[in-house]
Amino acid sequence: MKLKHLIGLSIIAVAAAQTAGAATLPGPLVTPQWLNANKDAVTIIDIRDEPKTFSEEPKFEVDDKTKVKTLVKTGGHIEGAIPVDFGKIRQERTVDGVKIKAQLPTAEYFTKVMDDSGVNKTDKPIVIVPTGESVDSMDMATRLYFQLRYFGEPREKLAILNGGVNAWIQAGFPVSAEKVTPAKGNWTAGAEDKAILATMQQVKEGLQGGKDQFIDARPTAQFLGIVKKPVNKTGGHLPGARSFPTDAIVKPVGAAHEFMSADDYKKIYAEFNIQPDAPTVTYCNTGHLASGAWFVSHEILGNKNSKLYTGSMIEWTNLGNPTVGLPH
Repeated sequence: MKLKHLIGLSIIAVAAAQTAGAATLPGPLVTPQWLNANKDAVTIIDIRDEPKTFSEEPKFEVDDKTKVKTLVKTGGHIEGAIPVDFGKIRQERTVDGVKIKAQLPTAEYFTKVMDDSGVNKTDKPIVIVPTGESVDSMDMATRLYFQLRYFGEPREKLAILNGGVNAWIQAGFPVSAEKVTPAKGNWTAGAEDKAILATMQQVKEGLQGGKDQFIDARPTAQFLGIVKKPVNKTGGHLPGARSFPTDAIVKPVGAAHEFMSADDYKKIYAEFNIQPDAPTVTYCNTGHLASGAWFVSHEILGNKNSKLYTGSMIEWTNLGNPTVGLPH
């Protein structure tokens, strides 16, 4: 009995040691002030598509009259951050014999990318930090957030630094320009959460049944079919889709771009005739910008019946499915 008791105590002690120092996230978004106070109790992942800026100094302009210093170019990173290249987290897949770029990766592929970047499986929550200088950069964070959620990371262990590195700098916190050579990580993909993913077949069924609300997260000109991305075979949008354009997803705050409150998004949705509680599928060209719309719907507004169509228009149009928009 004594031996069993000692073994039990040892197990409890190990578990306590593993969870000691792990922060409790306040929600899917954190502020620079919160992250600064808890940075040793979380894993910080820096996501960007220009990796060289990770080890460059930020650039400022100083007003000659007021002497106010303004950030004009992102540079550097939060000390201790693990760099992940956005260009590597998605995978070219072959669907019905057609090669489609920038698709949701396999669990094996995504695990390798995360491990090569130096990400480890720990009890600490993960805070994803984009550069924050544009909606594109914030949506890099939401795409990584979605993939981590999809491959098993629980909601309570994931957050995004609202406004990214730029918000961090504007809050007066220091950045590092030191180069980082990560050691091999041991992160592994878990069970896939298919409740947050819409497949092409599900999109077809949703369009036919008329029960799903489709949100197009691209610029208005692309939604209307005035312009078309080269990756898409045809322009326009899914029949019946509603536009939630990129410039309505985040707001500029100085040099940073930040997600807004649930109340703000409810007002924005009302303007675009989007229902906050309806079964929803978000899409864009490659599932990048649409991940931001999914994040707003699923994580900020709490619509658990919201899915991301990761294949988006690049898959939809290249496999011959119909779109509507201005005729050419």
